Amino acid sequence: MERQGELVKLIANPKKLQEFNKKLLKKEKVDIMQNFRIVEAMYREAIALRAIPLKDPLDEIHIDIKIARVVNSV
Repeated sequence: MERQGELVKLIANPKKLQEFNKKLLKKEKVDIMQNFRIVEAMYREAIALRAIPLKDPLDEIHIDIKIARVVNSV
């Protein structure tokens, strides 16, 4: 949150910017087909990079368990 506070200090009129962002979001329409095309392209890229499918989903489960233990201990 402090980083956000720093950003607000850089903006002369943060309320005006917030109003602008709200209006912009209301104007923009969600394009479901475009979103599907983006996800499909990302999926194809992941396959091309051999990031998926995983050879063995449990292959590095010990790393996930360690991360979960650290996160849950906080």
